[in-house]
Amino acid sequence: MTVLKYSLDEFVHDMSDLMEGPADQEKLFDKGSSYLERLINSPDAIPDEFRNPSGNSNHGSYLLHYGDNGLLVTAVVWGAGDHLGPHDHRTWGMIGVMDNAITETRYRRVDDRDRDGFAILEKDRVTVVKPGDISLLIPEVDEIHQMDNHTDRSTVEIHVYGHDLRGLERSKFDLETGKISHFATKKFNNC
Repeated sequence: MTVLKYSLDEFVHDMSDLMEGPADQEKLFDKGSSYLERLINSPDAIPDEFRNPSGNSNHGSYLLHYGDNGLLVTAVVWGAGDHLGPHDHRTWGMIGVMDNAITETRYRRVDDRDRDGFAILEKDRVTVVKPGDISLLIPEVDEIHQMDNHTDRSTVEIHVYGHDLRGLERSKFDLETGKISHFATKKFNNC
C-alpha cells in the first residue's frame, strides 16, 4: 500500500493560492482545514528540530513560513505541563495537532466592552484536541482560548494565521481580575 505524503511546500502553495482567490472566511476554513489535515497527517513534513521544546525551555515556537500575502505557518511545541492562559489572536487561524494532545478551553467575552483594559469572560467549552484534529480561530467571534498540556510528553501543533503575529498587538485576559494586558509576539525560537 502506498502512503500519500503532503509536504510543507505543497501546503504553503495550496494555502497561498487559496488566499489569493476571492475566498470568503467559510471557504478559507473549509479548504484550508482540508489542507492542514493533510499536513498534520504527514509526520515527515515537519523536521524533527521543530518538534521539540527549545533549549532548556518547556515550550517551542518555530517559524515555518511567512509570505507576502500574510500567510504565517508555525510549529508550536507544548511541553509536559505547559500552560498559556486566555488570549486572543486578532487574525483568523487554524491549529492542527500532529502529536499527542492538548486541552483547549474556549471563552466568550460577555461584558459590554465599555471599560478600557477590562473584560469579563465566560467559559464556553473545553476540548481535548487530538492528533488529526483542527481548531479554528475566528476574530471577535470565537478566538479567545487557553491552552494546557496535561500530559507527560510534548504536544506538537501546526498553527496557520492570516497575519504575522510578530508585532501584532494581542490581548491576555486575567480571569480573576478582568484585567486585559496587551502583548505582541517578538520572535520565534528559530529566528
